[in-house]
Amino acid sequence: MSEIPNINPPDRYKTKVLDEKSVDVDPYRQFSVWFTDARASGVTDPEAMFLATVGDDGIPSGRIVLLKGFDANGFVFFTNYNSRKGREIEHNPFVAIVFHWKEIERQVRITGKAQRVSQTESDEYFTSRPLDSRISAIVSSQSKVIPDKQTLLVKFDEEKRNRGHQPERPAHWGGYRIIPSVFEFWQSGSFRLHDRIQYRILNGIWVIERLAP
Repeated sequence: MSEIPNINPPDRYKTKVLDEKSVDVDPYRQFSVWFTDARASGVTDPEAMFLATVGDDGIPSGRIVLLKGFDANGFVFFTNYNSRKGREIEHNPFVAIVFHWKEIERQVRITGKAQRVSQTESDEYFTSRPLDSRISAIVSSQSKVIPDKQTLLVKFDEEKRNRGHQPERPAHWGGYRIIPSVFEFWQSGSFRLHDRIQYRILNGIWVIERLAP
């Protein structure tokens, strides 16, 4: 077996320190600070988050989705409810998401429960999307096997001609809100002594703890 080259020498990690005594007592506010930092630092696609779900066969699956909003009620993304992730969430609503902001050497891990947003919220976001994106959401049987791409393109063109400029949101497409039960904020440190601060909900109160790297 070939040896993996050392592409990350120990002295590479010389960034900020994360301390459990100085973080915000509210993990949503702490996330907001870090998310703002990521945007201001020029991180590529700071909204990109890895979403892990589990099927009824117990096998996990993961993919990158885009965060479309967050507040004290949770983290929202939109998808096809009939996609693999949609079907798995309906079977098992417990999910995990990860934000990795390489440029500022930070990571946020969140575990929680996903639930559908209101139809009104899904309608509002769907209407805000470009027309071609709305048509795409209508015609794509996401995660299903299709004969070839041309079949999809023909269907797309037909729908675009027939639907006009204000197509309605299809029932199979909408949003999920992830309601966290655990947050973990990770900040890189020298000699792999990374800072890991965890928030977990206990009797309605966020408990803050330091984890070993």
